[in-house]
Amino acid sequence: MPEYYCDTLENGLRVISVPLPHHHGAEVLFYLGVGSRHEPAGQAGISHFLEHMLFKGTADFPSGLLLERAFEAVGGSANAATDTETTCFHSRVHPEHLEEGIRLFASMLRRPLFNDLEVERKVILEEALSDFSETGRQINPDNLIAALLFPDHPLGRPTVGTRACVSRLKLKHLQRHHATYYTPGNAVLAVAGPVDHARTLAAARSCLADWEGEAAPAAQPWRAETEPGPRCCWVRDNGSQVSLQLAFRLPGRDSAHAINLRVIRRLLGWGGMSRLMLKLREELALTYAVEAALALYADAGVLAVDLAVSPANLVPAVEAILGIFGELAGNAVSAEELEHVLATYRYDLDYSRDHLEELALRYAWGELTGCRRTIAGDLAGLAGVTSAGLQQTAREFFRPTRLYGAVVGPWPRGSRREVEALLNNWAP
Repeated sequence: MPEYYCDTLENGLRVISVPLPHHHGAEVLFYLGVGSRHEPAGQAGISHFLEHMLFKGTADFPSGLLLERAFEAVGGSANAATDTETTCFHSRVHPEHLEEGIRLFASMLRRPLFNDLEVERKVILEEALSDFSETGRQINPDNLIAALLFPDHPLGRPTVGTRACVSRLKLKHLQRHHATYYTPGNAVLAVAGPVDHARTLAAARSCLADWEGEAAPAAQPWRAETEPGPRCCWVRDNGSQVSLQLAFRLPGRDSAHAINLRVIRRLLGWGGMSRLMLKLREELALTYAVEAALALYADAGVLAVDLAVSPANLVPAVEAILGIFGELAGNAVSAEELEHVLATYRYDLDYSRDHLEELALRYAWGELTGCRRTIAGDLAGLAGVTSAGLQQTAREFFRPTRLYGAVVGPWPRGSRREVEALLNNWAP
């Protein structure tokens, strides 16, 4: 049997169902192809702002409280998230109320009232404050690295936007953004749980067949003409630790290296046996925790290592991380280590079959982006991963010209010069 079913309505809306009869709840999810990379510079943060506004009441439920009460009445509680390329709305719904759950989302997406705009603006401005120091300097390493990786491009701006832009956004801007990107051809509906595809399609047609809208404009492409690294951003801030992020600029998700990069991410930072944890925590005791994150966009990507260390541990931490990346490029992964990381990857893929939200996200995101990844497809991809292939990928992308860093906190006098020397002299 297929892992999921997908049909496209006459208006362009794609409808996915993931029948899982042994579950007792259904996950209803809408994906929209709009995020921070679709925004003009003067309206940075508008996609995230719009996501917030859709919870403030609709033509059918004229307040946010009434809308939330309606979701609870069908067994759910709506939530949403905006990222670089997409916006996602989702809720658990009791299977008996599937059509009503879809109807509630249809009301949100199509008929928002944009109530309480100034109240929500204040909420978002408060949310944005967590990225800044008491002196108003950006201190979020993710945002600092993005600005280095993708200068003068929407990929380099934070999803929440800037305080100046959020403060200037008007109702007409939000309404225009909504009309442009909240269209059926730019959306995917996914339902996972004890429902069949025919019922899901019927419910979608009942609530959304008359949804209209033009095709959404494409995002501004990213074209890296040069590789100017290594580059590092330094921001002084108070605290007892220094936040450190080292990152490499990568190709997009359609690259032939994508499966190898996902495996390398797990080798680096997935569990207590990962290379970063073994080296920086268990062997050198430089940090409590260290993570590796991988983001692959349509035409670019980034692999980043994040940790917090005491000021005295900053230089040895940078040296250790660079050593780990150098080992990946210079030495083949052992058969034992490769089999271990592939086995844990396969286990996690199997475990994902028990999580409705995870399955709905996987298949809806794949249809929306054109990067369709079934569990069977991922398993087949893992079967082709080799030590030689991982080393080739590491040599291709873990190079000084692709290396970027961000250091935030009370670093010691002289450590900046030492770290810069390590970055500039690193040769894997």
